[in-house]
Amino acid sequence: MSDSVEKQAPRPLDGLTSRGGRFAVVASRFNAPVVDRLLEGALEAFRRSGTRAEDVSVVRVPGAFELPLMAAHLIESDACDAVVALGCVIRGETAHFEHVSRAATDGLRDVSLEFRVPVGFGVLTTDTIEQAMDRSGGTDRTGANHGFDAAMAAIEMLDRMRRG
Repeated sequence: MSDSVEKQAPRPLDGLTSRGGRFAVVASRFNAPVVDRLLEGALEAFRRSGTRAEDVSVVRVPGAFELPLMAAHLIESDACDAVVALGCVIRGETAHFEHVSRAATDGLRDVSLEFRVPVGFGVLTTDTIEQAMDRSGGTDRTGANHGFDAAMAAIEMLDRMRRG
C-alpha cells in the first residue's frame, strides 16, 4: 500500500473543503491487516475532499499506545494542521486492552485540546477480529470504514475552525 494520496479527481463532500490544510495520518503497525484498511479509508476521504497528495503524510508507529505522542510531535513540529489517528485494539484475556484503549483515547483527546488542533479518532476497540474487520470496511470492503470517518471528522473540524 502506498503511503501517499493518489491523484484522482476530487469529489467534494457536503461542501467541506480540505484545501490548504496539511494533514498527518498516524497509523499503528499493530493489527496491520485492520489498520491498513482504515488507512485506505482515510486516504479515500482525503481524495474525495480534494486534498492534494503533497498535503497528506503518513507516519507509522508501533501500536495504539504510541499514537498520542506522535500526534503531539507532528503538531509541535508544525508538520500538520490536523491529525488522523488510526489503530486497532482487540480485547484479549488480560487487562491490557483496557489500559491501551484508555491511554490512546485519553492521550489523543489531550493532544487535541492542548494544541487546539483537530484529531480524527480512528482507533477501533473491539472484542473480536471480526468486529474490527467489519468496522474497517467489512469482509468485502464495501461496509463502513472508520478510517474514512476519522479523516472526515478531521477535515470537518479544520474547515469549521478556519471559518470561525
